[in-house]
This record gives sequence, structure tokens and C-alpha cells, in this order.
Amino acid sequence: MNTLALLAWMLAAAPAPPGVVIDHEPHVAAQYIGSPSIVILPDGGYLASHDLFGKDSTQSTSAVTKVFLSRDRGKTWRKTAEMHDQFWSNLFLHKGSAYLMGTTYEYGRIVIRKSRDGVTWSAPSMLTEEAGYHTAPLPVVIQHGRLWRAMEYHPQGPWGHFEAFLISAPVGADLMNPKSWTMTPRLKFPAQAAAGKDWLEGNAVIAPDGSLVDVLRVNDVEKAALAKLEDGELHFETFTDFPGGAKKFTIRYDKKSKRYWALANPALKQYSRSAENPASVRNTLALLSSKDLKDWRVERTVVSHPDPERHAFQYPDWQFDGKDIVCVSRTAFDDEAGGAPRGHDANFLTFHRIANFRDSERH
Repeated sequence: MNTLALLAWMLAAAPAPPGVVIDHEPHVAAQYIGSPSIVILPDGGYLASHDLFGKDSTQSTSAVTKVFLSRDRGKTWRKTAEMHDQFWSNLFLHKGSAYLMGTTYEYGRIVIRKSRDGVTWSAPSMLTEEAGYHTAPLPVVIQHGRLWRAMEYHPQGPWGHFEAFLISAPVGADLMNPKSWTMTPRLKFPAQAAAGKDWLEGNAVIAPDGSLVDVLRVNDVEKAALAKLEDGELHFETFTDFPGGAKKFTIRYDKKSKRYWALANPALKQYSRSAENPASVRNTLALLSSKDLKDWRVERTVVSHPDPERHAFQYPDWQFDGKDIVCVSRTAFDDEAGGAPRGHDANFLTFHRIANFRDSERH
């Protein structure tokens, strides 16, 4: 078999992942796609981002994030920016501008950038002098005249022991000015918890009673934790069953259906590792909903693969787009280079559209 024939055979032998491929990193690069985020620009364009992690990445010194733009509702994408000192970051809009907010590197300083068009970005603004911060692409919400975002602090030492807090700024403030931002005191994982070891990757969400809560992933059980903001501090409230709660999820509220919606990775019972290590089971992406943030149900499966070892559709970030939801995924899937080494180490950034998502709702 000649070289061209061999290449054609290899390409044919590796089916494309579901959705639209935005970016691809073969595992031989020893760096993987992380932290997918998406936002819809005021002019209708889609802006997506991801960072790079892994042995040969710069995640521990000056992490790299790439930004992509689609002008045809997600059918095709082009890279518009690549920046250093940007990790674990989310895109969000405020007063017509796009922002990218995260950390400078793994457990680095909090950093933010601004763009008026999604193509040209400002220099980074460091919101903290000290390092040690942790997050993921998660929502920014507005309440009582302030923007709120959930984050965590990671004490020095082995992975875990994350301390939850909210960071906020007045809606009319200069978000690039570190003096505009304040943090709540940090909250440790409750010592009395019967299950779970740590919490991380919290969502700032406005609860049905109008209060602000931090809804957090719990390691390593399929539950979410709710911490409520009262008198300027977070207070642990409860744990609740949450399909996919052992992995990162994103929650947003839909006024039309009067429900909270989330994309998550439920650990299905047919996989033996679901009982032992649900945080590692990421091969099913599902749409969930709730009326009260405590009673969650799976509305539909968005995409799935029968192998939980080397296939995953994880860390979903998404936005409402009329009757649809648009989503980006950190996807581990087959490719011509042999696929992802494991589900966690994604080799694709993929885009997905969930059409008529409210039709999933059971009345």
C-alpha cells in the first residue's frame, strides 16, 4: 500500500466526532483541549474558546487560550486569537463587549481581557496580585446591580480542598480595573458531609427566591452542592442528587420555560466504573432541567458513545439561541493519530446544536 493510500485508509478508519470540529490536537502533541466556552455576539456571530493542558503545554507557567469565530451559526469556524497567561477561562458579554476571564495558569492569578469584536483583544488585566485560584468556564450573572461569578481558591498541597467564593463588580464599573472587583470570604467543603470529598467549578445562579447561590460540582459523587450568599458570605445549604454532578456542568435559567437548564455527564449504571469513579465517566452528554435547583431530571441525551475509557463529551459550555441551545464540548474521540489516550485528555473542540430544547420538557 503506497503512502497516499495508507493515509486515505487511516482517515477513513477514524470517523469524525459528532458535531462540528472547531479545533483538533492529536495526542502526539502531548497537550490537550480544555475549558471550552461559547458566547453569542451582539451581531449574531458565535465566539468560542479553549485552552491547552498536558505534559508539553505551558499550563503551569503561562497557559495558552485560543479563540474562534463563526459567522454561519456554527457551521464553520476560524481562529481569531491566541493568547498567553489565560487558562480555565469563560467568555461573557457585558455592555456590548466580550470578556474572557479565568486564571493566568494552573492555580494562577485571576485575569480578564476585553474585546469589542471577538478578534482583537486587550492586554491582560490581573485582578489579583497573589496566585492560587481555580475555576472553569462558568456563568456570569447580574443581581442587585452587580456581576457575579463563582471561583475557588486552592491551598498549596495535593489536589483538592477547594475553597469556594464569589467575585463581583458593579455593572457600571470598568471591569478591567482590579479595584472594581471584590470577593466574598472563602468557604471550605463542609466537614460533616456524608459523601463527597471536595467541591469545585461552581455556578453562580439566581435561585427561585431571588437569592444568589453557588451550585458546585462534588468530587466524587453524582451530587451538587448549594451554598447561599447571605450577609456578604457564602453559607453551605444542602447537597442534592444531580446526574453528572461529579463533573463540571453549566447551569442557566430560561424565563420562557421557567426552568433551570444544564448540560452534564451522567455516569450511567451500565458502566462498572460509574459506581467506583463517576467523575471519570464522561461519554454521555445529557440535557437536564429543574424548577428549583434541587430536583433535577434528564430531559434528553445529546450525544453518547458506548466506550467510557477513551471517549468523552465533557466540560460543556452553552448558550440559549432562540428555540435552540448551542454548545461547545471538550471531546475525546477517534482520529487518524490513534484517538485520545483517555477520555479526560480531549483531542477535539466540538460544536453542537440542541434544536427545540424546550420540546424535551415533560409536562
